[in-house]
Amino acid sequence: MGLVPAAVAAPALSALIVERAAGAPVVFRVKDADTPDARAVGLMGRDALPRDHGMLFDCGRPVMARMWMRQTKIPLDMLFIDGDGVIRRIHAMAWPFDETVIAAPVPVRWVLEIAGGRAAALGIAVGDRLRRQEASPIAGRP
Repeated sequence: MGLVPAAVAAPALSALIVERAAGAPVVFRVKDADTPDARAVGLMGRDALPRDHGMLFDCGRPVMARMWMRQTKIPLDMLFIDGDGVIRRIHAMAWPFDETVIAAPVPVRWVLEIAGGRAAALGIAVGDRLRRQEASPIAGRP
């Protein structure tokens, strides 16, 4: 059995925990959009997104984040998160291929994109807090 070349290896996923005011914490496995190219592409072109996965966009500092759904085939929930990890806005069910700008109401540091409808299904609300799991990236677990 050979090694998988780095160029085709699965991207590392890390655990992001949503600490909900109303219920047990929820864990998402996220890919960081941590380069300009990754932020530009985001989840464009994907046919599906597992229910417990997402993409975390790091703005680098608090900004008035602006997102859209250009070339994105699946509905998404967008969680706008301030520098303290607090969800400041949830835009539910962003429509595929819609180029309407979806903006934060206040400066935010991060935007988490998850499968459309998941925030409501899990009871995630404005005011809930996100944090990284202390452990290293998750590998191979469903």
